[in-house]
Amino acid sequence: MVLVAVFGVALLVAVLLSGLAARTVLSTSLLFLAGGALVSDGFLGLVHITPDSGIVSATADLALFAVLFTDGMHVSLPKLRANWRNPARALGLGMPLAFVFTGLAAHFLAGLDWTTAFLVGAVLAPTDPVFASAIVGRSEVPAGLRQLLNVESGVNDGLALPVVLVLIAAAGPTAGVVESAPGVIAIELLLGLVLGISLPLIVDALVRFRLLGAEPKLQPLLPLATGIILYAACHLTHANPYLAAFSAGAALAHVSPEAQASFEPLGEALSELAKFAALLVFGALLTPRLFGDLSPGGYAAVLLAIFLIRPASLLLSLLGTRVSRKEKLVAAWFGPKGFASVVYGLLVLQSGIPRAKEAFTLIAVCIAFSIIAHSSTDVPIARAFDVEEIAGVPGGGDAADTAPTTAAEADGTAGGP
Repeated sequence: MVLVAVFGVALLVAVLLSGLAARTVLSTSLLFLAGGALVSDGFLGLVHITPDSGIVSATADLALFAVLFTDGMHVSLPKLRANWRNPARALGLGMPLAFVFTGLAAHFLAGLDWTTAFLVGAVLAPTDPVFASAIVGRSEVPAGLRQLLNVESGVNDGLALPVVLVLIAAAGPTAGVVESAPGVIAIELLLGLVLGISLPLIVDALVRFRLLGAEPKLQPLLPLATGIILYAACHLTHANPYLAAFSAGAALAHVSPEAQASFEPLGEALSELAKFAALLVFGALLTPRLFGDLSPGGYAAVLLAIFLIRPASLLLSLLGTRVSRKEKLVAAWFGPKGFASVVYGLLVLQSGIPRAKEAFTLIAVCIAFSIIAHSSTDVPIARAFDVEEIAGVPGGGDAADTAPTTAAEADGTAGGP
Protein backbone atom coordinates (compact mmCIF):
# COMPACT_ATOMS: atom_id res chain seq x y z
CA MET A 1 0.00 0.00 0.00
CA VAL A 2 2.96 2.30 0.54
CA LEU A 3 3.81 1.90 -3.15
CA VAL A 4 0.23 2.86 -4.08
CA ALA A 5 0.45 5.98 -1.92
CA VAL A 6 3.80 6.91 -3.46
CA PHE A 7 2.33 6.42 -6.93
CA GLY A 8 -0.62 8.69 -6.08
CA VAL A 9 1.64 11.44 -4.77
CA ALA A 10 3.96 11.17 -7.77
CA LEU A 11 0.97 11.25 -10.14
CA LEU A 12 -0.43 14.38 -8.47
CA VAL A 13 2.93 16.14 -8.64
CA ALA A 14 3.40 15.07 -12.27
CA VAL A 15 0.00 16.46 -13.28
CA LEU A 16 0.62 19.75 -11.45
CA LEU A 17 4.02 20.12 -13.12
CA SER A 18 3.04 18.78 -16.55
CA GLY A 19 2.49 22.22 -18.05
CA LEU A 20 5.92 23.35 -16.90
CA ALA A 21 7.47 20.08 -18.06
CA ALA A 22 6.03 20.54 -21.54
CA ARG A 23 7.87 23.86 -21.87
CA THR A 24 11.17 23.00 -20.17
CA VAL A 25 13.68 20.18 -19.68
CA LEU A 26 11.68 18.95 -16.67
CA SER A 27 10.43 15.43 -17.40
CA THR A 28 7.41 13.69 -15.86
CA SER A 29 8.95 10.33 -16.80
CA LEU A 30 12.09 11.23 -14.91
CA LEU A 31 9.96 12.29 -11.93
CA PHE A 32 8.51 8.79 -11.56
CA LEU A 33 11.89 7.17 -12.09
CA ALA A 34 13.43 9.37 -9.38
CA GLY A 35 10.43 8.83 -7.10
CA GLY A 36 10.81 5.07 -7.31
CA ALA A 37 14.53 5.30 -6.57
CA LEU A 38 13.89 7.63 -3.60
CA VAL A 39 11.52 5.25 -1.79
CA SER A 40 13.57 2.13 -2.54
CA ASP A 41 15.89 0.23 -0.20
CA GLY A 42 18.82 2.26 -1.50
CA PHE A 43 17.45 5.51 -0.02
CA LEU A 44 14.37 5.87 2.22
CA GLY A 45 13.60 2.16 2.38
CA LEU A 46 9.81 2.60 2.22
CA VAL A 47 9.28 -0.14 -0.39
CA HIS A 48 11.19 -3.36 -0.92
CA ILE A 49 11.33 -4.43 -4.56
CA THR A 50 13.85 -6.78 -6.13
CA PRO A 51 14.33 -7.60 -9.83
CA ASP A 52 12.64 -10.98 -9.35
CA SER A 53 9.54 -9.48 -7.69
CA GLY A 54 6.37 -10.30 -9.58
CA ILE A 55 5.25 -6.67 -9.59
CA VAL A 56 8.29 -5.67 -11.67
CA SER A 57 7.65 -7.98 -14.61
CA ALA A 58 3.86 -7.51 -14.39
CA THR A 59 3.91 -3.71 -14.54
CA ALA A 60 6.54 -3.60 -17.30
CA ASP A 61 4.61 -6.18 -19.32
CA LEU A 62 1.28 -4.33 -18.96
CA ALA A 63 2.85 -0.96 -19.74
CA LEU A 64 4.53 -2.21 -22.90
CA PHE A 65 1.31 -3.88 -24.07
CA ALA A 66 -0.75 -0.72 -23.44
CA VAL A 67 1.73 1.57 -25.14
CA LEU A 68 2.02 -0.66 -28.21
CA PHE A 69 -1.77 -1.03 -28.45
CA THR A 70 -2.29 2.74 -28.52
CA ASP A 71 0.75 3.26 -30.77
CA GLY A 72 -0.70 0.82 -33.27
CA MET A 73 -3.84 2.94 -33.49
CA HIS A 74 -1.73 5.86 -34.69
CA VAL A 75 -0.49 3.97 -37.73
CA SER A 76 -2.31 4.75 -40.95
CA LEU A 77 -1.99 1.53 -42.95
CA PRO A 78 -2.70 3.04 -46.41
CA LYS A 79 -0.19 5.85 -45.84
CA LEU A 80 2.30 3.46 -44.30
CA ARG A 81 2.12 1.25 -47.40
CA ALA A 82 2.84 4.30 -49.54
CA ASN A 83 5.67 5.57 -47.32
CA TRP A 84 7.41 2.56 -45.82
CA ARG A 85 10.93 3.15 -47.06
CA ASN A 86 12.41 5.19 -44.21
CA PRO A 87 10.96 3.05 -41.37
CA ALA A 88 12.09 -0.05 -43.28
CA ARG A 89 15.63 1.34 -43.51
CA ALA A 90 15.67 2.07 -39.77
CA LEU A 91 14.43 -1.45 -38.97
CA GLY A 92 16.34 -3.36 -41.63
CA LEU A 93 19.72 -1.64 -41.32
CA GLY A 94 19.79 0.76 -38.36
CA MET A 95 18.53 -1.73 -35.79
CA PRO A 96 20.90 -4.60 -36.76
CA LEU A 97 23.85 -2.18 -36.74
CA ALA A 98 22.93 -0.96 -33.25
CA PHE A 99 22.55 -4.57 -32.09
CA VAL A 100 25.95 -5.63 -33.42
CA PHE A 101 27.94 -2.62 -32.23
CA THR A 102 26.32 -2.62 -28.78
CA GLY A 103 27.26 -6.28 -28.50
CA LEU A 104 30.85 -5.51 -29.47
CA ALA A 105 30.99 -2.73 -26.85
CA ALA A 106 29.57 -5.05 -24.17
CA HIS A 107 32.20 -7.69 -24.99
CA PHE A 108 35.33 -5.55 -25.32
CA LEU A 109 34.49 -2.90 -22.70
CA ALA A 110 32.25 -4.66 -20.16
CA GLY A 111 34.06 -8.01 -20.44
CA LEU A 112 30.98 -10.15 -21.17
CA ASP A 113 31.36 -13.35 -23.17
CA TRP A 114 30.33 -13.12 -26.83
CA THR A 115 26.88 -14.67 -26.46
CA THR A 116 25.88 -12.63 -23.40
CA ALA A 117 27.31 -9.46 -24.97
CA PHE A 118 25.19 -9.86 -28.09
CA LEU A 119 22.23 -10.72 -25.85
CA VAL A 120 22.70 -7.29 -24.22
CA GLY A 121 22.85 -5.76 -27.70
CA ALA A 122 19.56 -7.43 -28.66
CA VAL A 123 17.84 -6.26 -25.45
CA LEU A 124 18.97 -2.66 -25.97
CA ALA A 125 18.23 -2.55 -29.71
CA PRO A 126 14.49 -1.65 -29.44
CA THR A 127 13.63 2.03 -29.04
CA ASP A 128 10.68 3.70 -27.35
CA PRO A 129 9.27 7.13 -28.31
CA VAL A 130 7.41 7.39 -24.98
CA PHE A 131 10.48 9.12 -23.55
CA ALA A 132 10.57 11.56 -26.46
CA SER A 133 6.91 12.53 -26.34
CA ALA A 134 7.52 16.15 -27.32
CA ILE A 135 8.87 14.90 -30.65
CA VAL A 136 6.27 12.28 -31.56
CA GLY A 137 3.35 14.03 -29.87
CA ARG A 138 3.40 17.45 -31.51
CA SER A 139 1.72 17.92 -34.86
CA GLU A 140 4.04 20.80 -35.78
CA VAL A 141 7.01 18.43 -35.86
CA PRO A 142 7.31 17.05 -39.42
CA ALA A 143 4.90 14.14 -39.87
CA GLY A 144 7.51 12.01 -41.64
CA LEU A 145 9.82 12.26 -38.63
CA ARG A 146 7.04 11.36 -36.22
CA GLN A 147 5.95 8.40 -38.31
CA LEU A 148 9.52 7.16 -38.67
CA LEU A 149 10.05 7.10 -34.89
CA ASN A 150 6.61 5.68 -34.11
CA VAL A 151 6.70 2.87 -36.66
CA GLU A 152 10.31 1.97 -35.86
CA SER A 153 9.64 1.74 -32.13
CA GLY A 154 6.35 -0.09 -32.58
CA VAL A 155 7.78 -2.83 -34.79
CA ASN A 156 11.29 -3.27 -33.40
CA ASP A 157 10.06 -4.71 -30.08
CA GLY A 158 8.64 -7.76 -31.84
CA LEU A 159 11.68 -8.09 -34.09
CA ALA A 160 14.08 -8.10 -31.15
CA LEU A 161 12.23 -10.68 -29.04
CA PRO A 162 13.12 -13.79 -31.11
CA VAL A 163 16.79 -12.80 -31.09
CA VAL A 164 16.67 -12.26 -27.32
CA LEU A 165 15.09 -15.68 -26.70
CA VAL A 166 17.50 -17.53 -28.99
CA LEU A 167 20.53 -15.87 -27.39
CA ILE A 168 19.24 -16.68 -23.89
CA ALA A 169 19.08 -20.34 -24.93
CA ALA A 170 22.59 -20.13 -26.40
CA ALA A 171 24.10 -18.36 -23.36
CA GLY A 172 24.07 -21.45 -21.18
CA PRO A 173 21.85 -23.43 -18.81
CA THR A 174 18.64 -21.57 -17.97
CA ALA A 175 16.07 -21.78 -15.21
CA GLY A 176 13.39 -22.75 -17.71
CA VAL A 177 11.68 -19.37 -17.56
CA VAL A 178 11.49 -18.98 -21.32
CA GLU A 179 11.04 -21.36 -24.20
CA SER A 180 13.68 -20.51 -26.76
CA ALA A 181 13.48 -23.16 -29.48
CA PRO A 182 13.33 -21.41 -32.88
CA GLY A 183 10.16 -23.28 -33.80
CA VAL A 184 8.44 -22.23 -30.57
CA ILE A 185 9.47 -18.61 -31.09
CA ALA A 186 8.14 -18.59 -34.65
CA ILE A 187 4.81 -20.07 -33.55
CA GLU A 188 4.47 -17.51 -30.74
CA LEU A 189 5.13 -14.61 -33.11
CA LEU A 190 2.75 -15.95 -35.76
CA LEU A 191 0.04 -16.61 -33.19
CA GLY A 192 0.44 -13.10 -31.79
CA LEU A 193 0.03 -11.61 -35.27
CA VAL A 194 -3.02 -13.79 -35.99
CA LEU A 195 -4.71 -12.92 -32.70
CA GLY A 196 -3.86 -9.24 -33.06
CA ILE A 197 -5.47 -9.00 -36.49
CA SER A 198 -8.38 -11.42 -36.09
CA LEU A 199 -9.78 -10.27 -32.74
CA PRO A 200 -10.51 -6.66 -33.85
CA LEU A 201 -12.13 -8.06 -37.04
CA ILE A 202 -14.36 -10.36 -34.98
CA VAL A 203 -15.37 -7.54 -32.63
CA ASP A 204 -16.10 -5.23 -35.56
CA ALA A 205 -18.26 -7.94 -37.15
CA LEU A 206 -20.21 -8.36 -33.90
CA VAL A 207 -20.86 -4.63 -33.68
CA ARG A 208 -22.41 -4.71 -37.15
CA PHE A 209 -25.12 -7.20 -36.14
CA ARG A 210 -28.54 -5.57 -36.18
CA LEU A 211 -29.33 -6.25 -32.51
CA LEU A 212 -25.86 -5.35 -31.25
CA GLY A 213 -23.93 -2.10 -30.96
CA ALA A 214 -22.44 0.24 -28.38
CA GLU A 215 -24.18 3.36 -27.18
CA PRO A 216 -22.00 6.49 -27.45
CA LYS A 217 -21.01 6.75 -23.78
CA LEU A 218 -19.85 3.11 -23.72
CA GLN A 219 -18.20 3.06 -27.14
CA PRO A 220 -14.71 3.87 -25.74
CA LEU A 221 -14.92 0.64 -23.72
CA LEU A 222 -15.19 -1.49 -26.86
CA PRO A 223 -11.48 -1.22 -27.81
CA LEU A 224 -10.60 -1.51 -24.11
CA ALA A 225 -12.49 -4.81 -23.87
CA THR A 226 -10.77 -5.97 -27.06
CA GLY A 227 -7.37 -5.15 -25.59
CA ILE A 228 -8.10 -6.92 -22.29
CA ILE A 229 -9.30 -10.08 -24.07
CA LEU A 230 -6.26 -9.98 -26.35
CA TYR A 231 -3.85 -9.60 -23.43
CA ALA A 232 -5.40 -12.57 -21.62
CA ALA A 233 -5.55 -14.68 -24.79
CA CYS A 234 -1.88 -14.06 -25.53
CA HIS A 235 -0.79 -15.15 -22.08
CA LEU A 236 -3.08 -18.18 -22.10
CA THR A 237 -1.84 -19.35 -25.50
CA HIS A 238 1.78 -18.11 -25.12
CA ALA A 239 1.34 -15.90 -28.18
CA ASN A 240 3.65 -12.89 -28.44
CA PRO A 241 1.63 -10.13 -26.69
CA TYR A 242 3.67 -7.21 -28.02
CA LEU A 243 3.32 -8.02 -31.69
CA ALA A 244 -0.36 -8.79 -31.01
CA ALA A 245 -0.90 -5.43 -29.28
CA PHE A 246 0.63 -3.35 -32.06
CA SER A 247 -1.10 -5.26 -34.86
CA ALA A 248 -4.44 -5.13 -33.01
CA GLY A 249 -4.21 -1.36 -32.58
CA ALA A 250 -3.44 -0.90 -36.28
CA ALA A 251 -6.21 -3.32 -37.33
CA LEU A 252 -8.76 -1.66 -35.06
CA ALA A 253 -7.95 1.80 -36.40
CA HIS A 254 -8.26 0.46 -39.95
CA VAL A 255 -11.58 -1.38 -39.64
CA SER A 256 -13.28 0.97 -37.17
CA PRO A 257 -12.00 4.57 -37.24
CA GLU A 258 -14.97 5.70 -35.14
CA ALA A 259 -14.05 3.26 -32.35
CA GLN A 260 -10.44 4.40 -32.53
CA ALA A 261 -11.46 8.06 -32.26
CA SER A 262 -13.77 7.42 -29.30
CA PHE A 263 -11.16 5.33 -27.46
CA GLU A 264 -8.22 7.62 -28.03
CA PRO A 265 -8.55 9.91 -24.96
CA LEU A 266 -9.17 6.95 -22.63
CA GLY A 267 -6.44 4.88 -24.27
CA GLU A 268 -3.85 7.62 -23.99
CA ALA A 269 -4.69 8.15 -20.31
CA LEU A 270 -4.50 4.44 -19.51
CA SER A 271 -1.22 4.03 -21.34
CA GLU A 272 0.22 7.01 -19.46
CA LEU A 273 -0.85 5.48 -16.13
CA ALA A 274 0.69 2.14 -17.05
CA LYS A 275 3.88 3.85 -18.17
CA PHE A 276 4.19 5.87 -14.96
CA ALA A 277 3.55 2.80 -12.79
CA ALA A 278 6.24 0.83 -14.61
CA LEU A 279 8.70 3.70 -14.29
CA LEU A 280 8.04 3.97 -10.55
CA VAL A 281 8.62 0.25 -10.03
CA PHE A 282 11.69 0.21 -12.28
CA GLY A 283 13.06 3.24 -10.43
CA ALA A 284 12.87 1.27 -7.19
CA LEU A 285 15.43 -1.14 -8.67
CA LEU A 286 17.95 1.65 -9.27
CA THR A 287 19.80 1.44 -5.99
CA PRO A 288 23.33 2.76 -5.37
CA ARG A 289 24.46 -0.87 -5.15
CA LEU A 290 23.25 -1.57 -8.69
CA PHE A 291 25.18 1.40 -10.08
CA GLY A 292 28.21 0.40 -8.03
CA ASP A 293 28.17 -3.11 -9.48
CA LEU A 294 28.81 -1.84 -13.01
CA SER A 295 32.46 -1.64 -14.01
CA PRO A 296 34.06 1.42 -15.62
CA GLY A 297 34.10 -0.51 -18.89
CA GLY A 298 30.39 -1.13 -18.48
CA TYR A 299 29.76 2.60 -18.10
CA ALA A 300 31.82 3.22 -21.22
CA ALA A 301 29.67 0.70 -23.11
CA VAL A 302 26.49 2.42 -21.85
CA LEU A 303 27.66 5.86 -22.98
CA LEU A 304 28.71 4.53 -26.37
CA ALA A 305 25.34 2.80 -26.85
CA ILE A 306 23.40 6.00 -26.15
CA PHE A 307 25.59 8.74 -27.58
CA LEU A 308 27.37 7.07 -30.50
CA ILE A 309 26.07 3.67 -31.56
CA ARG A 310 22.36 4.45 -31.95
CA PRO A 311 22.91 7.85 -33.66
CA ALA A 312 25.55 6.49 -36.04
CA SER A 313 23.51 3.40 -36.90
CA LEU A 314 20.39 5.36 -37.83
CA LEU A 315 22.32 7.99 -39.76
CA LEU A 316 23.95 5.25 -41.81
CA SER A 317 20.57 3.66 -42.48
CA LEU A 318 19.17 6.97 -43.76
CA LEU A 319 22.04 7.72 -46.15
CA GLY A 320 20.73 8.47 -49.62
CA THR A 321 17.21 9.35 -48.47
CA ARG A 322 15.62 12.74 -48.98
CA VAL A 323 15.07 13.30 -45.27
CA SER A 324 16.35 16.73 -44.26
CA ARG A 325 19.58 16.95 -42.29
CA LYS A 326 17.80 18.29 -39.18
CA GLU A 327 15.27 15.45 -39.21
CA LYS A 328 18.02 12.85 -39.66
CA LEU A 329 19.90 14.20 -36.64
CA VAL A 330 16.77 14.31 -34.47
CA ALA A 331 15.72 10.78 -35.48
CA ALA A 332 19.26 9.53 -34.83
CA TRP A 333 19.36 11.02 -31.32
CA PHE A 334 15.92 9.85 -30.21
CA GLY A 335 16.50 6.16 -29.74
CA PRO A 336 15.58 5.89 -26.06
CA LYS A 337 15.60 2.51 -24.36
CA GLY A 338 12.17 1.84 -22.92
CA PHE A 339 9.69 -0.76 -21.73
CA ALA A 340 10.66 -3.46 -24.21
CA SER A 341 14.24 -3.33 -22.94
CA VAL A 342 12.97 -3.45 -19.33
CA VAL A 343 10.84 -6.53 -20.04
CA TYR A 344 13.57 -8.29 -22.04
CA GLY A 345 16.16 -7.39 -19.41
CA LEU A 346 13.99 -9.06 -16.77
CA LEU A 347 13.74 -12.14 -18.99
CA VAL A 348 17.53 -12.25 -19.02
CA LEU A 349 17.76 -11.88 -15.24
CA GLN A 350 15.12 -14.53 -14.56
CA SER A 351 16.56 -16.95 -17.12
CA GLY A 352 19.31 -18.09 -14.78
CA ILE A 353 22.08 -18.00 -17.42
CA PRO A 354 25.61 -17.79 -15.96
CA ARG A 355 26.13 -14.03 -16.32
CA ALA A 356 22.52 -12.92 -16.08
CA LYS A 357 23.08 -10.47 -13.20
CA GLU A 358 26.00 -8.71 -14.94
CA ALA A 359 23.98 -8.39 -18.14
CA PHE A 360 20.94 -7.03 -16.30
CA THR A 361 23.05 -4.47 -14.44
CA LEU A 362 24.43 -3.10 -17.70
CA ILE A 363 20.95 -3.09 -19.26
CA ALA A 364 19.30 -1.35 -16.29
CA VAL A 365 21.96 1.38 -16.08
CA CYS A 366 21.70 1.98 -19.84
CA ILE A 367 17.90 2.32 -19.63
CA ALA A 368 18.16 4.73 -16.70
CA PHE A 369 20.75 6.92 -18.45
CA SER A 370 18.71 6.83 -21.66
CA ILE A 371 15.52 7.97 -19.93
CA ILE A 372 17.39 10.84 -18.29
CA ALA A 373 19.10 11.90 -21.53
CA HIS A 374 16.16 11.61 -23.91
CA SER A 375 13.20 12.66 -21.79
CA SER A 376 15.04 15.82 -20.73
CA THR A 377 16.00 16.88 -24.27
CA ASP A 378 12.82 16.26 -26.26
CA VAL A 379 11.23 19.65 -25.49
CA PRO A 380 14.29 21.81 -26.35
CA ILE A 381 14.81 19.89 -29.60
CA ALA A 382 11.12 20.05 -30.48
CA ARG A 383 11.27 23.83 -30.04
CA ALA A 384 13.90 23.88 -32.77
CA PHE A 385 11.02 23.10 -35.15
CA ASP A 386 9.39 26.36 -34.02
CA VAL A 387 6.81 24.53 -31.94
CA GLU A 388 4.96 27.07 -29.85
CA GLU A 389 1.88 25.15 -28.76
CA ILE A 390 1.56 21.88 -26.86
CA ALA A 391 -0.22 19.04 -28.58
CA GLY A 392 -3.54 18.24 -26.93
CA VAL A 393 -3.83 21.68 -25.29
CA PRO A 394 -6.42 24.12 -26.69
CA GLY A 395 -4.73 26.05 -29.44
CA GLY A 396 -2.11 23.36 -29.90
CA GLY A 397 -1.71 20.44 -32.23
CA ASP A 398 -3.31 17.06 -32.06
CA ALA A 399 -1.11 14.50 -30.38
CA ALA A 400 -2.74 11.68 -32.22
CA ASP A 401 -2.03 13.15 -35.63
CA THR A 402 0.96 10.98 -36.20
CA ALA A 403 0.12 10.06 -39.76
CA PRO A 404 1.64 12.08 -42.58
CA THR A 405 -0.57 14.54 -44.38
CA THR A 406 1.03 13.97 -47.77
CA ALA A 407 3.17 11.28 -49.30
CA ALA A 408 5.94 13.77 -49.89
CA GLU A 409 5.91 14.88 -46.28
CA ALA A 410 6.04 11.33 -44.94
CA ASP A 411 8.95 10.41 -47.17
CA GLY A 412 10.90 13.45 -46.07
CA THR A 413 10.72 15.15 -49.46
CA ALA A 414 9.59 18.37 -47.90
CA GLY A 415 13.08 18.91 -46.58
CA GLY A 416 16.36 19.20 -48.37
CA PRO A 417 18.56 16.21 -49.12
